[in-house]
Amino acid sequence: MLKWALIFFVISIVAGLLGFTGIAGAAAAVAKILFWIAIILFVLFLILGMTVYKKIT
Repeated sequence: MLKWALIFFVISIVAGLLGFTGIAGAAAAVAKILFWIAIILFVLFLILGMTVYKKIT
């Protein structure tokens, strides 16, 4: 998911440099949303991994 966030970030930078401000803004918004979803999932799985590990051992 972070890969897709990076791809949309690069698209927004290139579109901004070429003057396509609408596309750049939309791509930046999508990149920001994907980034935060990836961070939330990382933290969630980190917490779940620690609790499951404690129950197994």
